Amino acid sequence: MTTTHLERQHRLTIVVHGRPAPQGSKRYAGHRLNAASGRVSAVLVEQSKRVKPWRALVTAATQEAIATGGARYAPLDGPLGADIVFTVLKPATAPKRRRTWPTTRHSGDIDKLLRSTFDGIADGGGVVDDSRIIRVTATKTFPGEHPDALDRPGAIIRLYTLGDPS
Repeated sequence: MTTTHLERQHRLTIVVHGRPAPQGSKRYAGHRLNAASGRVSAVLVEQSKRVKPWRALVTAATQEAIATGGARYAPLDGPLGADIVFTVLKPATAPKRRRTWPTTRHSGDIDKLLRSTFDGIADGGGVVDDSRIIRVTATKTFPGEHPDALDRPGAIIRLYTLGDPS
């Protein structure tokens, strides 16, 4: 069995400044009656207050990247790849003179950071739907501790179209 390397073509780079926020943990807030269907359903509320502002920043940065791209842009469709570097806040207690890893709860779960970021990209018109992203490389780092780290919290997102898998 041979392994093929999917050919990829860079399509869009998005730079977002702001504190990345994870999405996914919900808390129960009671029940409500759906007037249209007559069914009673649970009300689940996002626990993190930072998710909405982060998604709005990603949406705005996506729209800005599209606008500065020059040519007419259609949302990316088909199989897509994403390379993302999240720059997160370095705790005051972390060593200042050596590289450390963002492994604390404070930095967020990478899968939940991806969820909020992908939704923001889709909301901004960068992709038809975030389900089109089939390959991801994601990194969390502190400012100045990775070649693609920003000088303050945020993210660099590179989107690619993927070629024929055969």
